[in-house]
Amino acid sequence: MATLALPLALNAQTLELPETPPAQASPFAFAESGAKAEAEAAAQDADSAGRVIGGEEAAEGAWPWQVALLIAGQPQTVDAQFCGGSMVLDTWVLTAAHCIHMQDPNGVYRDLAPQAISVLVGTNEIAEGKGDAVPVEAIYRHPGYEGSEFDNDIALIKLSRAPNVPYQTIKVPDAEFGDLLDQPGVRTVVTGWGLIEGAKRTEMMRQAEIQMLSRDQCNQVMLEGRAKAAAEGLSYAAKAFGLKESEAEKVWQELITYVREPMTENMICSGTFGGGKGSCSGDSGGPLVVPLEDGTFIQAGIVSWGLSNQATQSCLETAQFSAYTRVSNYLPWLDQTINAN
Repeated sequence: MATLALPLALNAQTLELPETPPAQASPFAFAESGAKAEAEAAAQDADSAGRVIGGEEAAEGAWPWQVALLIAGQPQTVDAQFCGGSMVLDTWVLTAAHCIHMQDPNGVYRDLAPQAISVLVGTNEIAEGKGDAVPVEAIYRHPGYEGSEFDNDIALIKLSRAPNVPYQTIKVPDAEFGDLLDQPGVRTVVTGWGLIEGAKRTEMMRQAEIQMLSRDQCNQVMLEGRAKAAAEGLSYAAKAFGLKESEAEKVWQELITYVREPMTENMICSGTFGGGKGSCSGDSGGPLVVPLEDGTFIQAGIVSWGLSNQATQSCLETAQFSAYTRVSNYLPWLDQTINAN
């Protein structure tokens, strides 16, 4: 882990945290509460380009494995959509664990009931009469995922039947191929119906071309940002207790021994050096794909988490990168789960 020096100059306005705001700890709960519609209404006067963060509207049928997770029983609109996913087999959908695992009123994390959601397949547009909203038979969350963390953020959804509309499945890489894909500079594409500029919603699927970035460099950027915020609190505490500068430095060195890197080896970092392109709230669970030389695609990642804007309760639109679950690390679990069920 990189050394974190105690910052001399602090800027409290640059606090960027990877954790989602409490109101959005579960995308399902956020959509079900109606807060998503309220966020859209509040952003109607914003000057927005109307696209995925830095992206563009996807051509019809361009990403035939992409699906939308909807709240069952609600009208088939973007207000019912809370996450994305990808068809990996005719009745199996790959998504993020945090999309189907949420806190109940008592604060206990539980998986969603299968009947609480449906999966919209075979359409770029979320609207009544579009695609096929397929009921869910079962949900399987990776056993290593905990609601308070983003590690092992992967889950499978078993559909009650195969979709009755045209679609395609997407392949996932094994560990060896995953290592080849997870290299800085490799071209990637993220798709979904998440929030666009100005925290607006979109009925049409969007796409953004980004690239693999160094996990170590992404971690360094985040740790430096957290260090600024932590140092502000430490400076206040040191003054309150009358600590000398040398004593405060000792406290800092002890504190950082407990610091963990935000992105684990189970995660991919993808984005752009210039920032302003990538996934946003609502894209969770969707695919991060890599184009291959033969014109096909393979799914390297699952939209997991990103830097958040505490003021807007959404993603930080200028962020240089987001974190994606590294699918190749989970091929044995995927095979075992599907074969057993």
